[in-house]
Amino acid sequence: MKKYELIYVLKPNVEEEVKEQLQNKVKNIIESANGQVDKVDVWGNKKLAYPIQKFTEGYYVLVNFTANADVPKEIERNLRITENAIRHMIVNIEE
Repeated sequence: MKKYELIYVLKPNVEEEVKEQLQNKVKNIIESANGQVDKVDVWGNKKLAYPIQKFTEGYYVLVNFTANADVPKEIERNLRITENAIRHMIVNIEE
């Protein structure tokens, strides 16, 4: 298993309930594939470096997790079809 870091940015006007649902969805994807969520760090609303979809702020969430190589693909697939997610990135952490 490898260590990964996921950061995703949501629209700033998303309701708390939707934010929680997306965090739980990502967590469930990781844990259903026998992975482990190491840390979830919610940064909250931050100013974007440049406007994305006419938004100048975004709600940032950082997730560190350990999983098999197929899990990041599944997370990316889900984030791409989530209308409230405006950006995301998953990187492999080398140890």
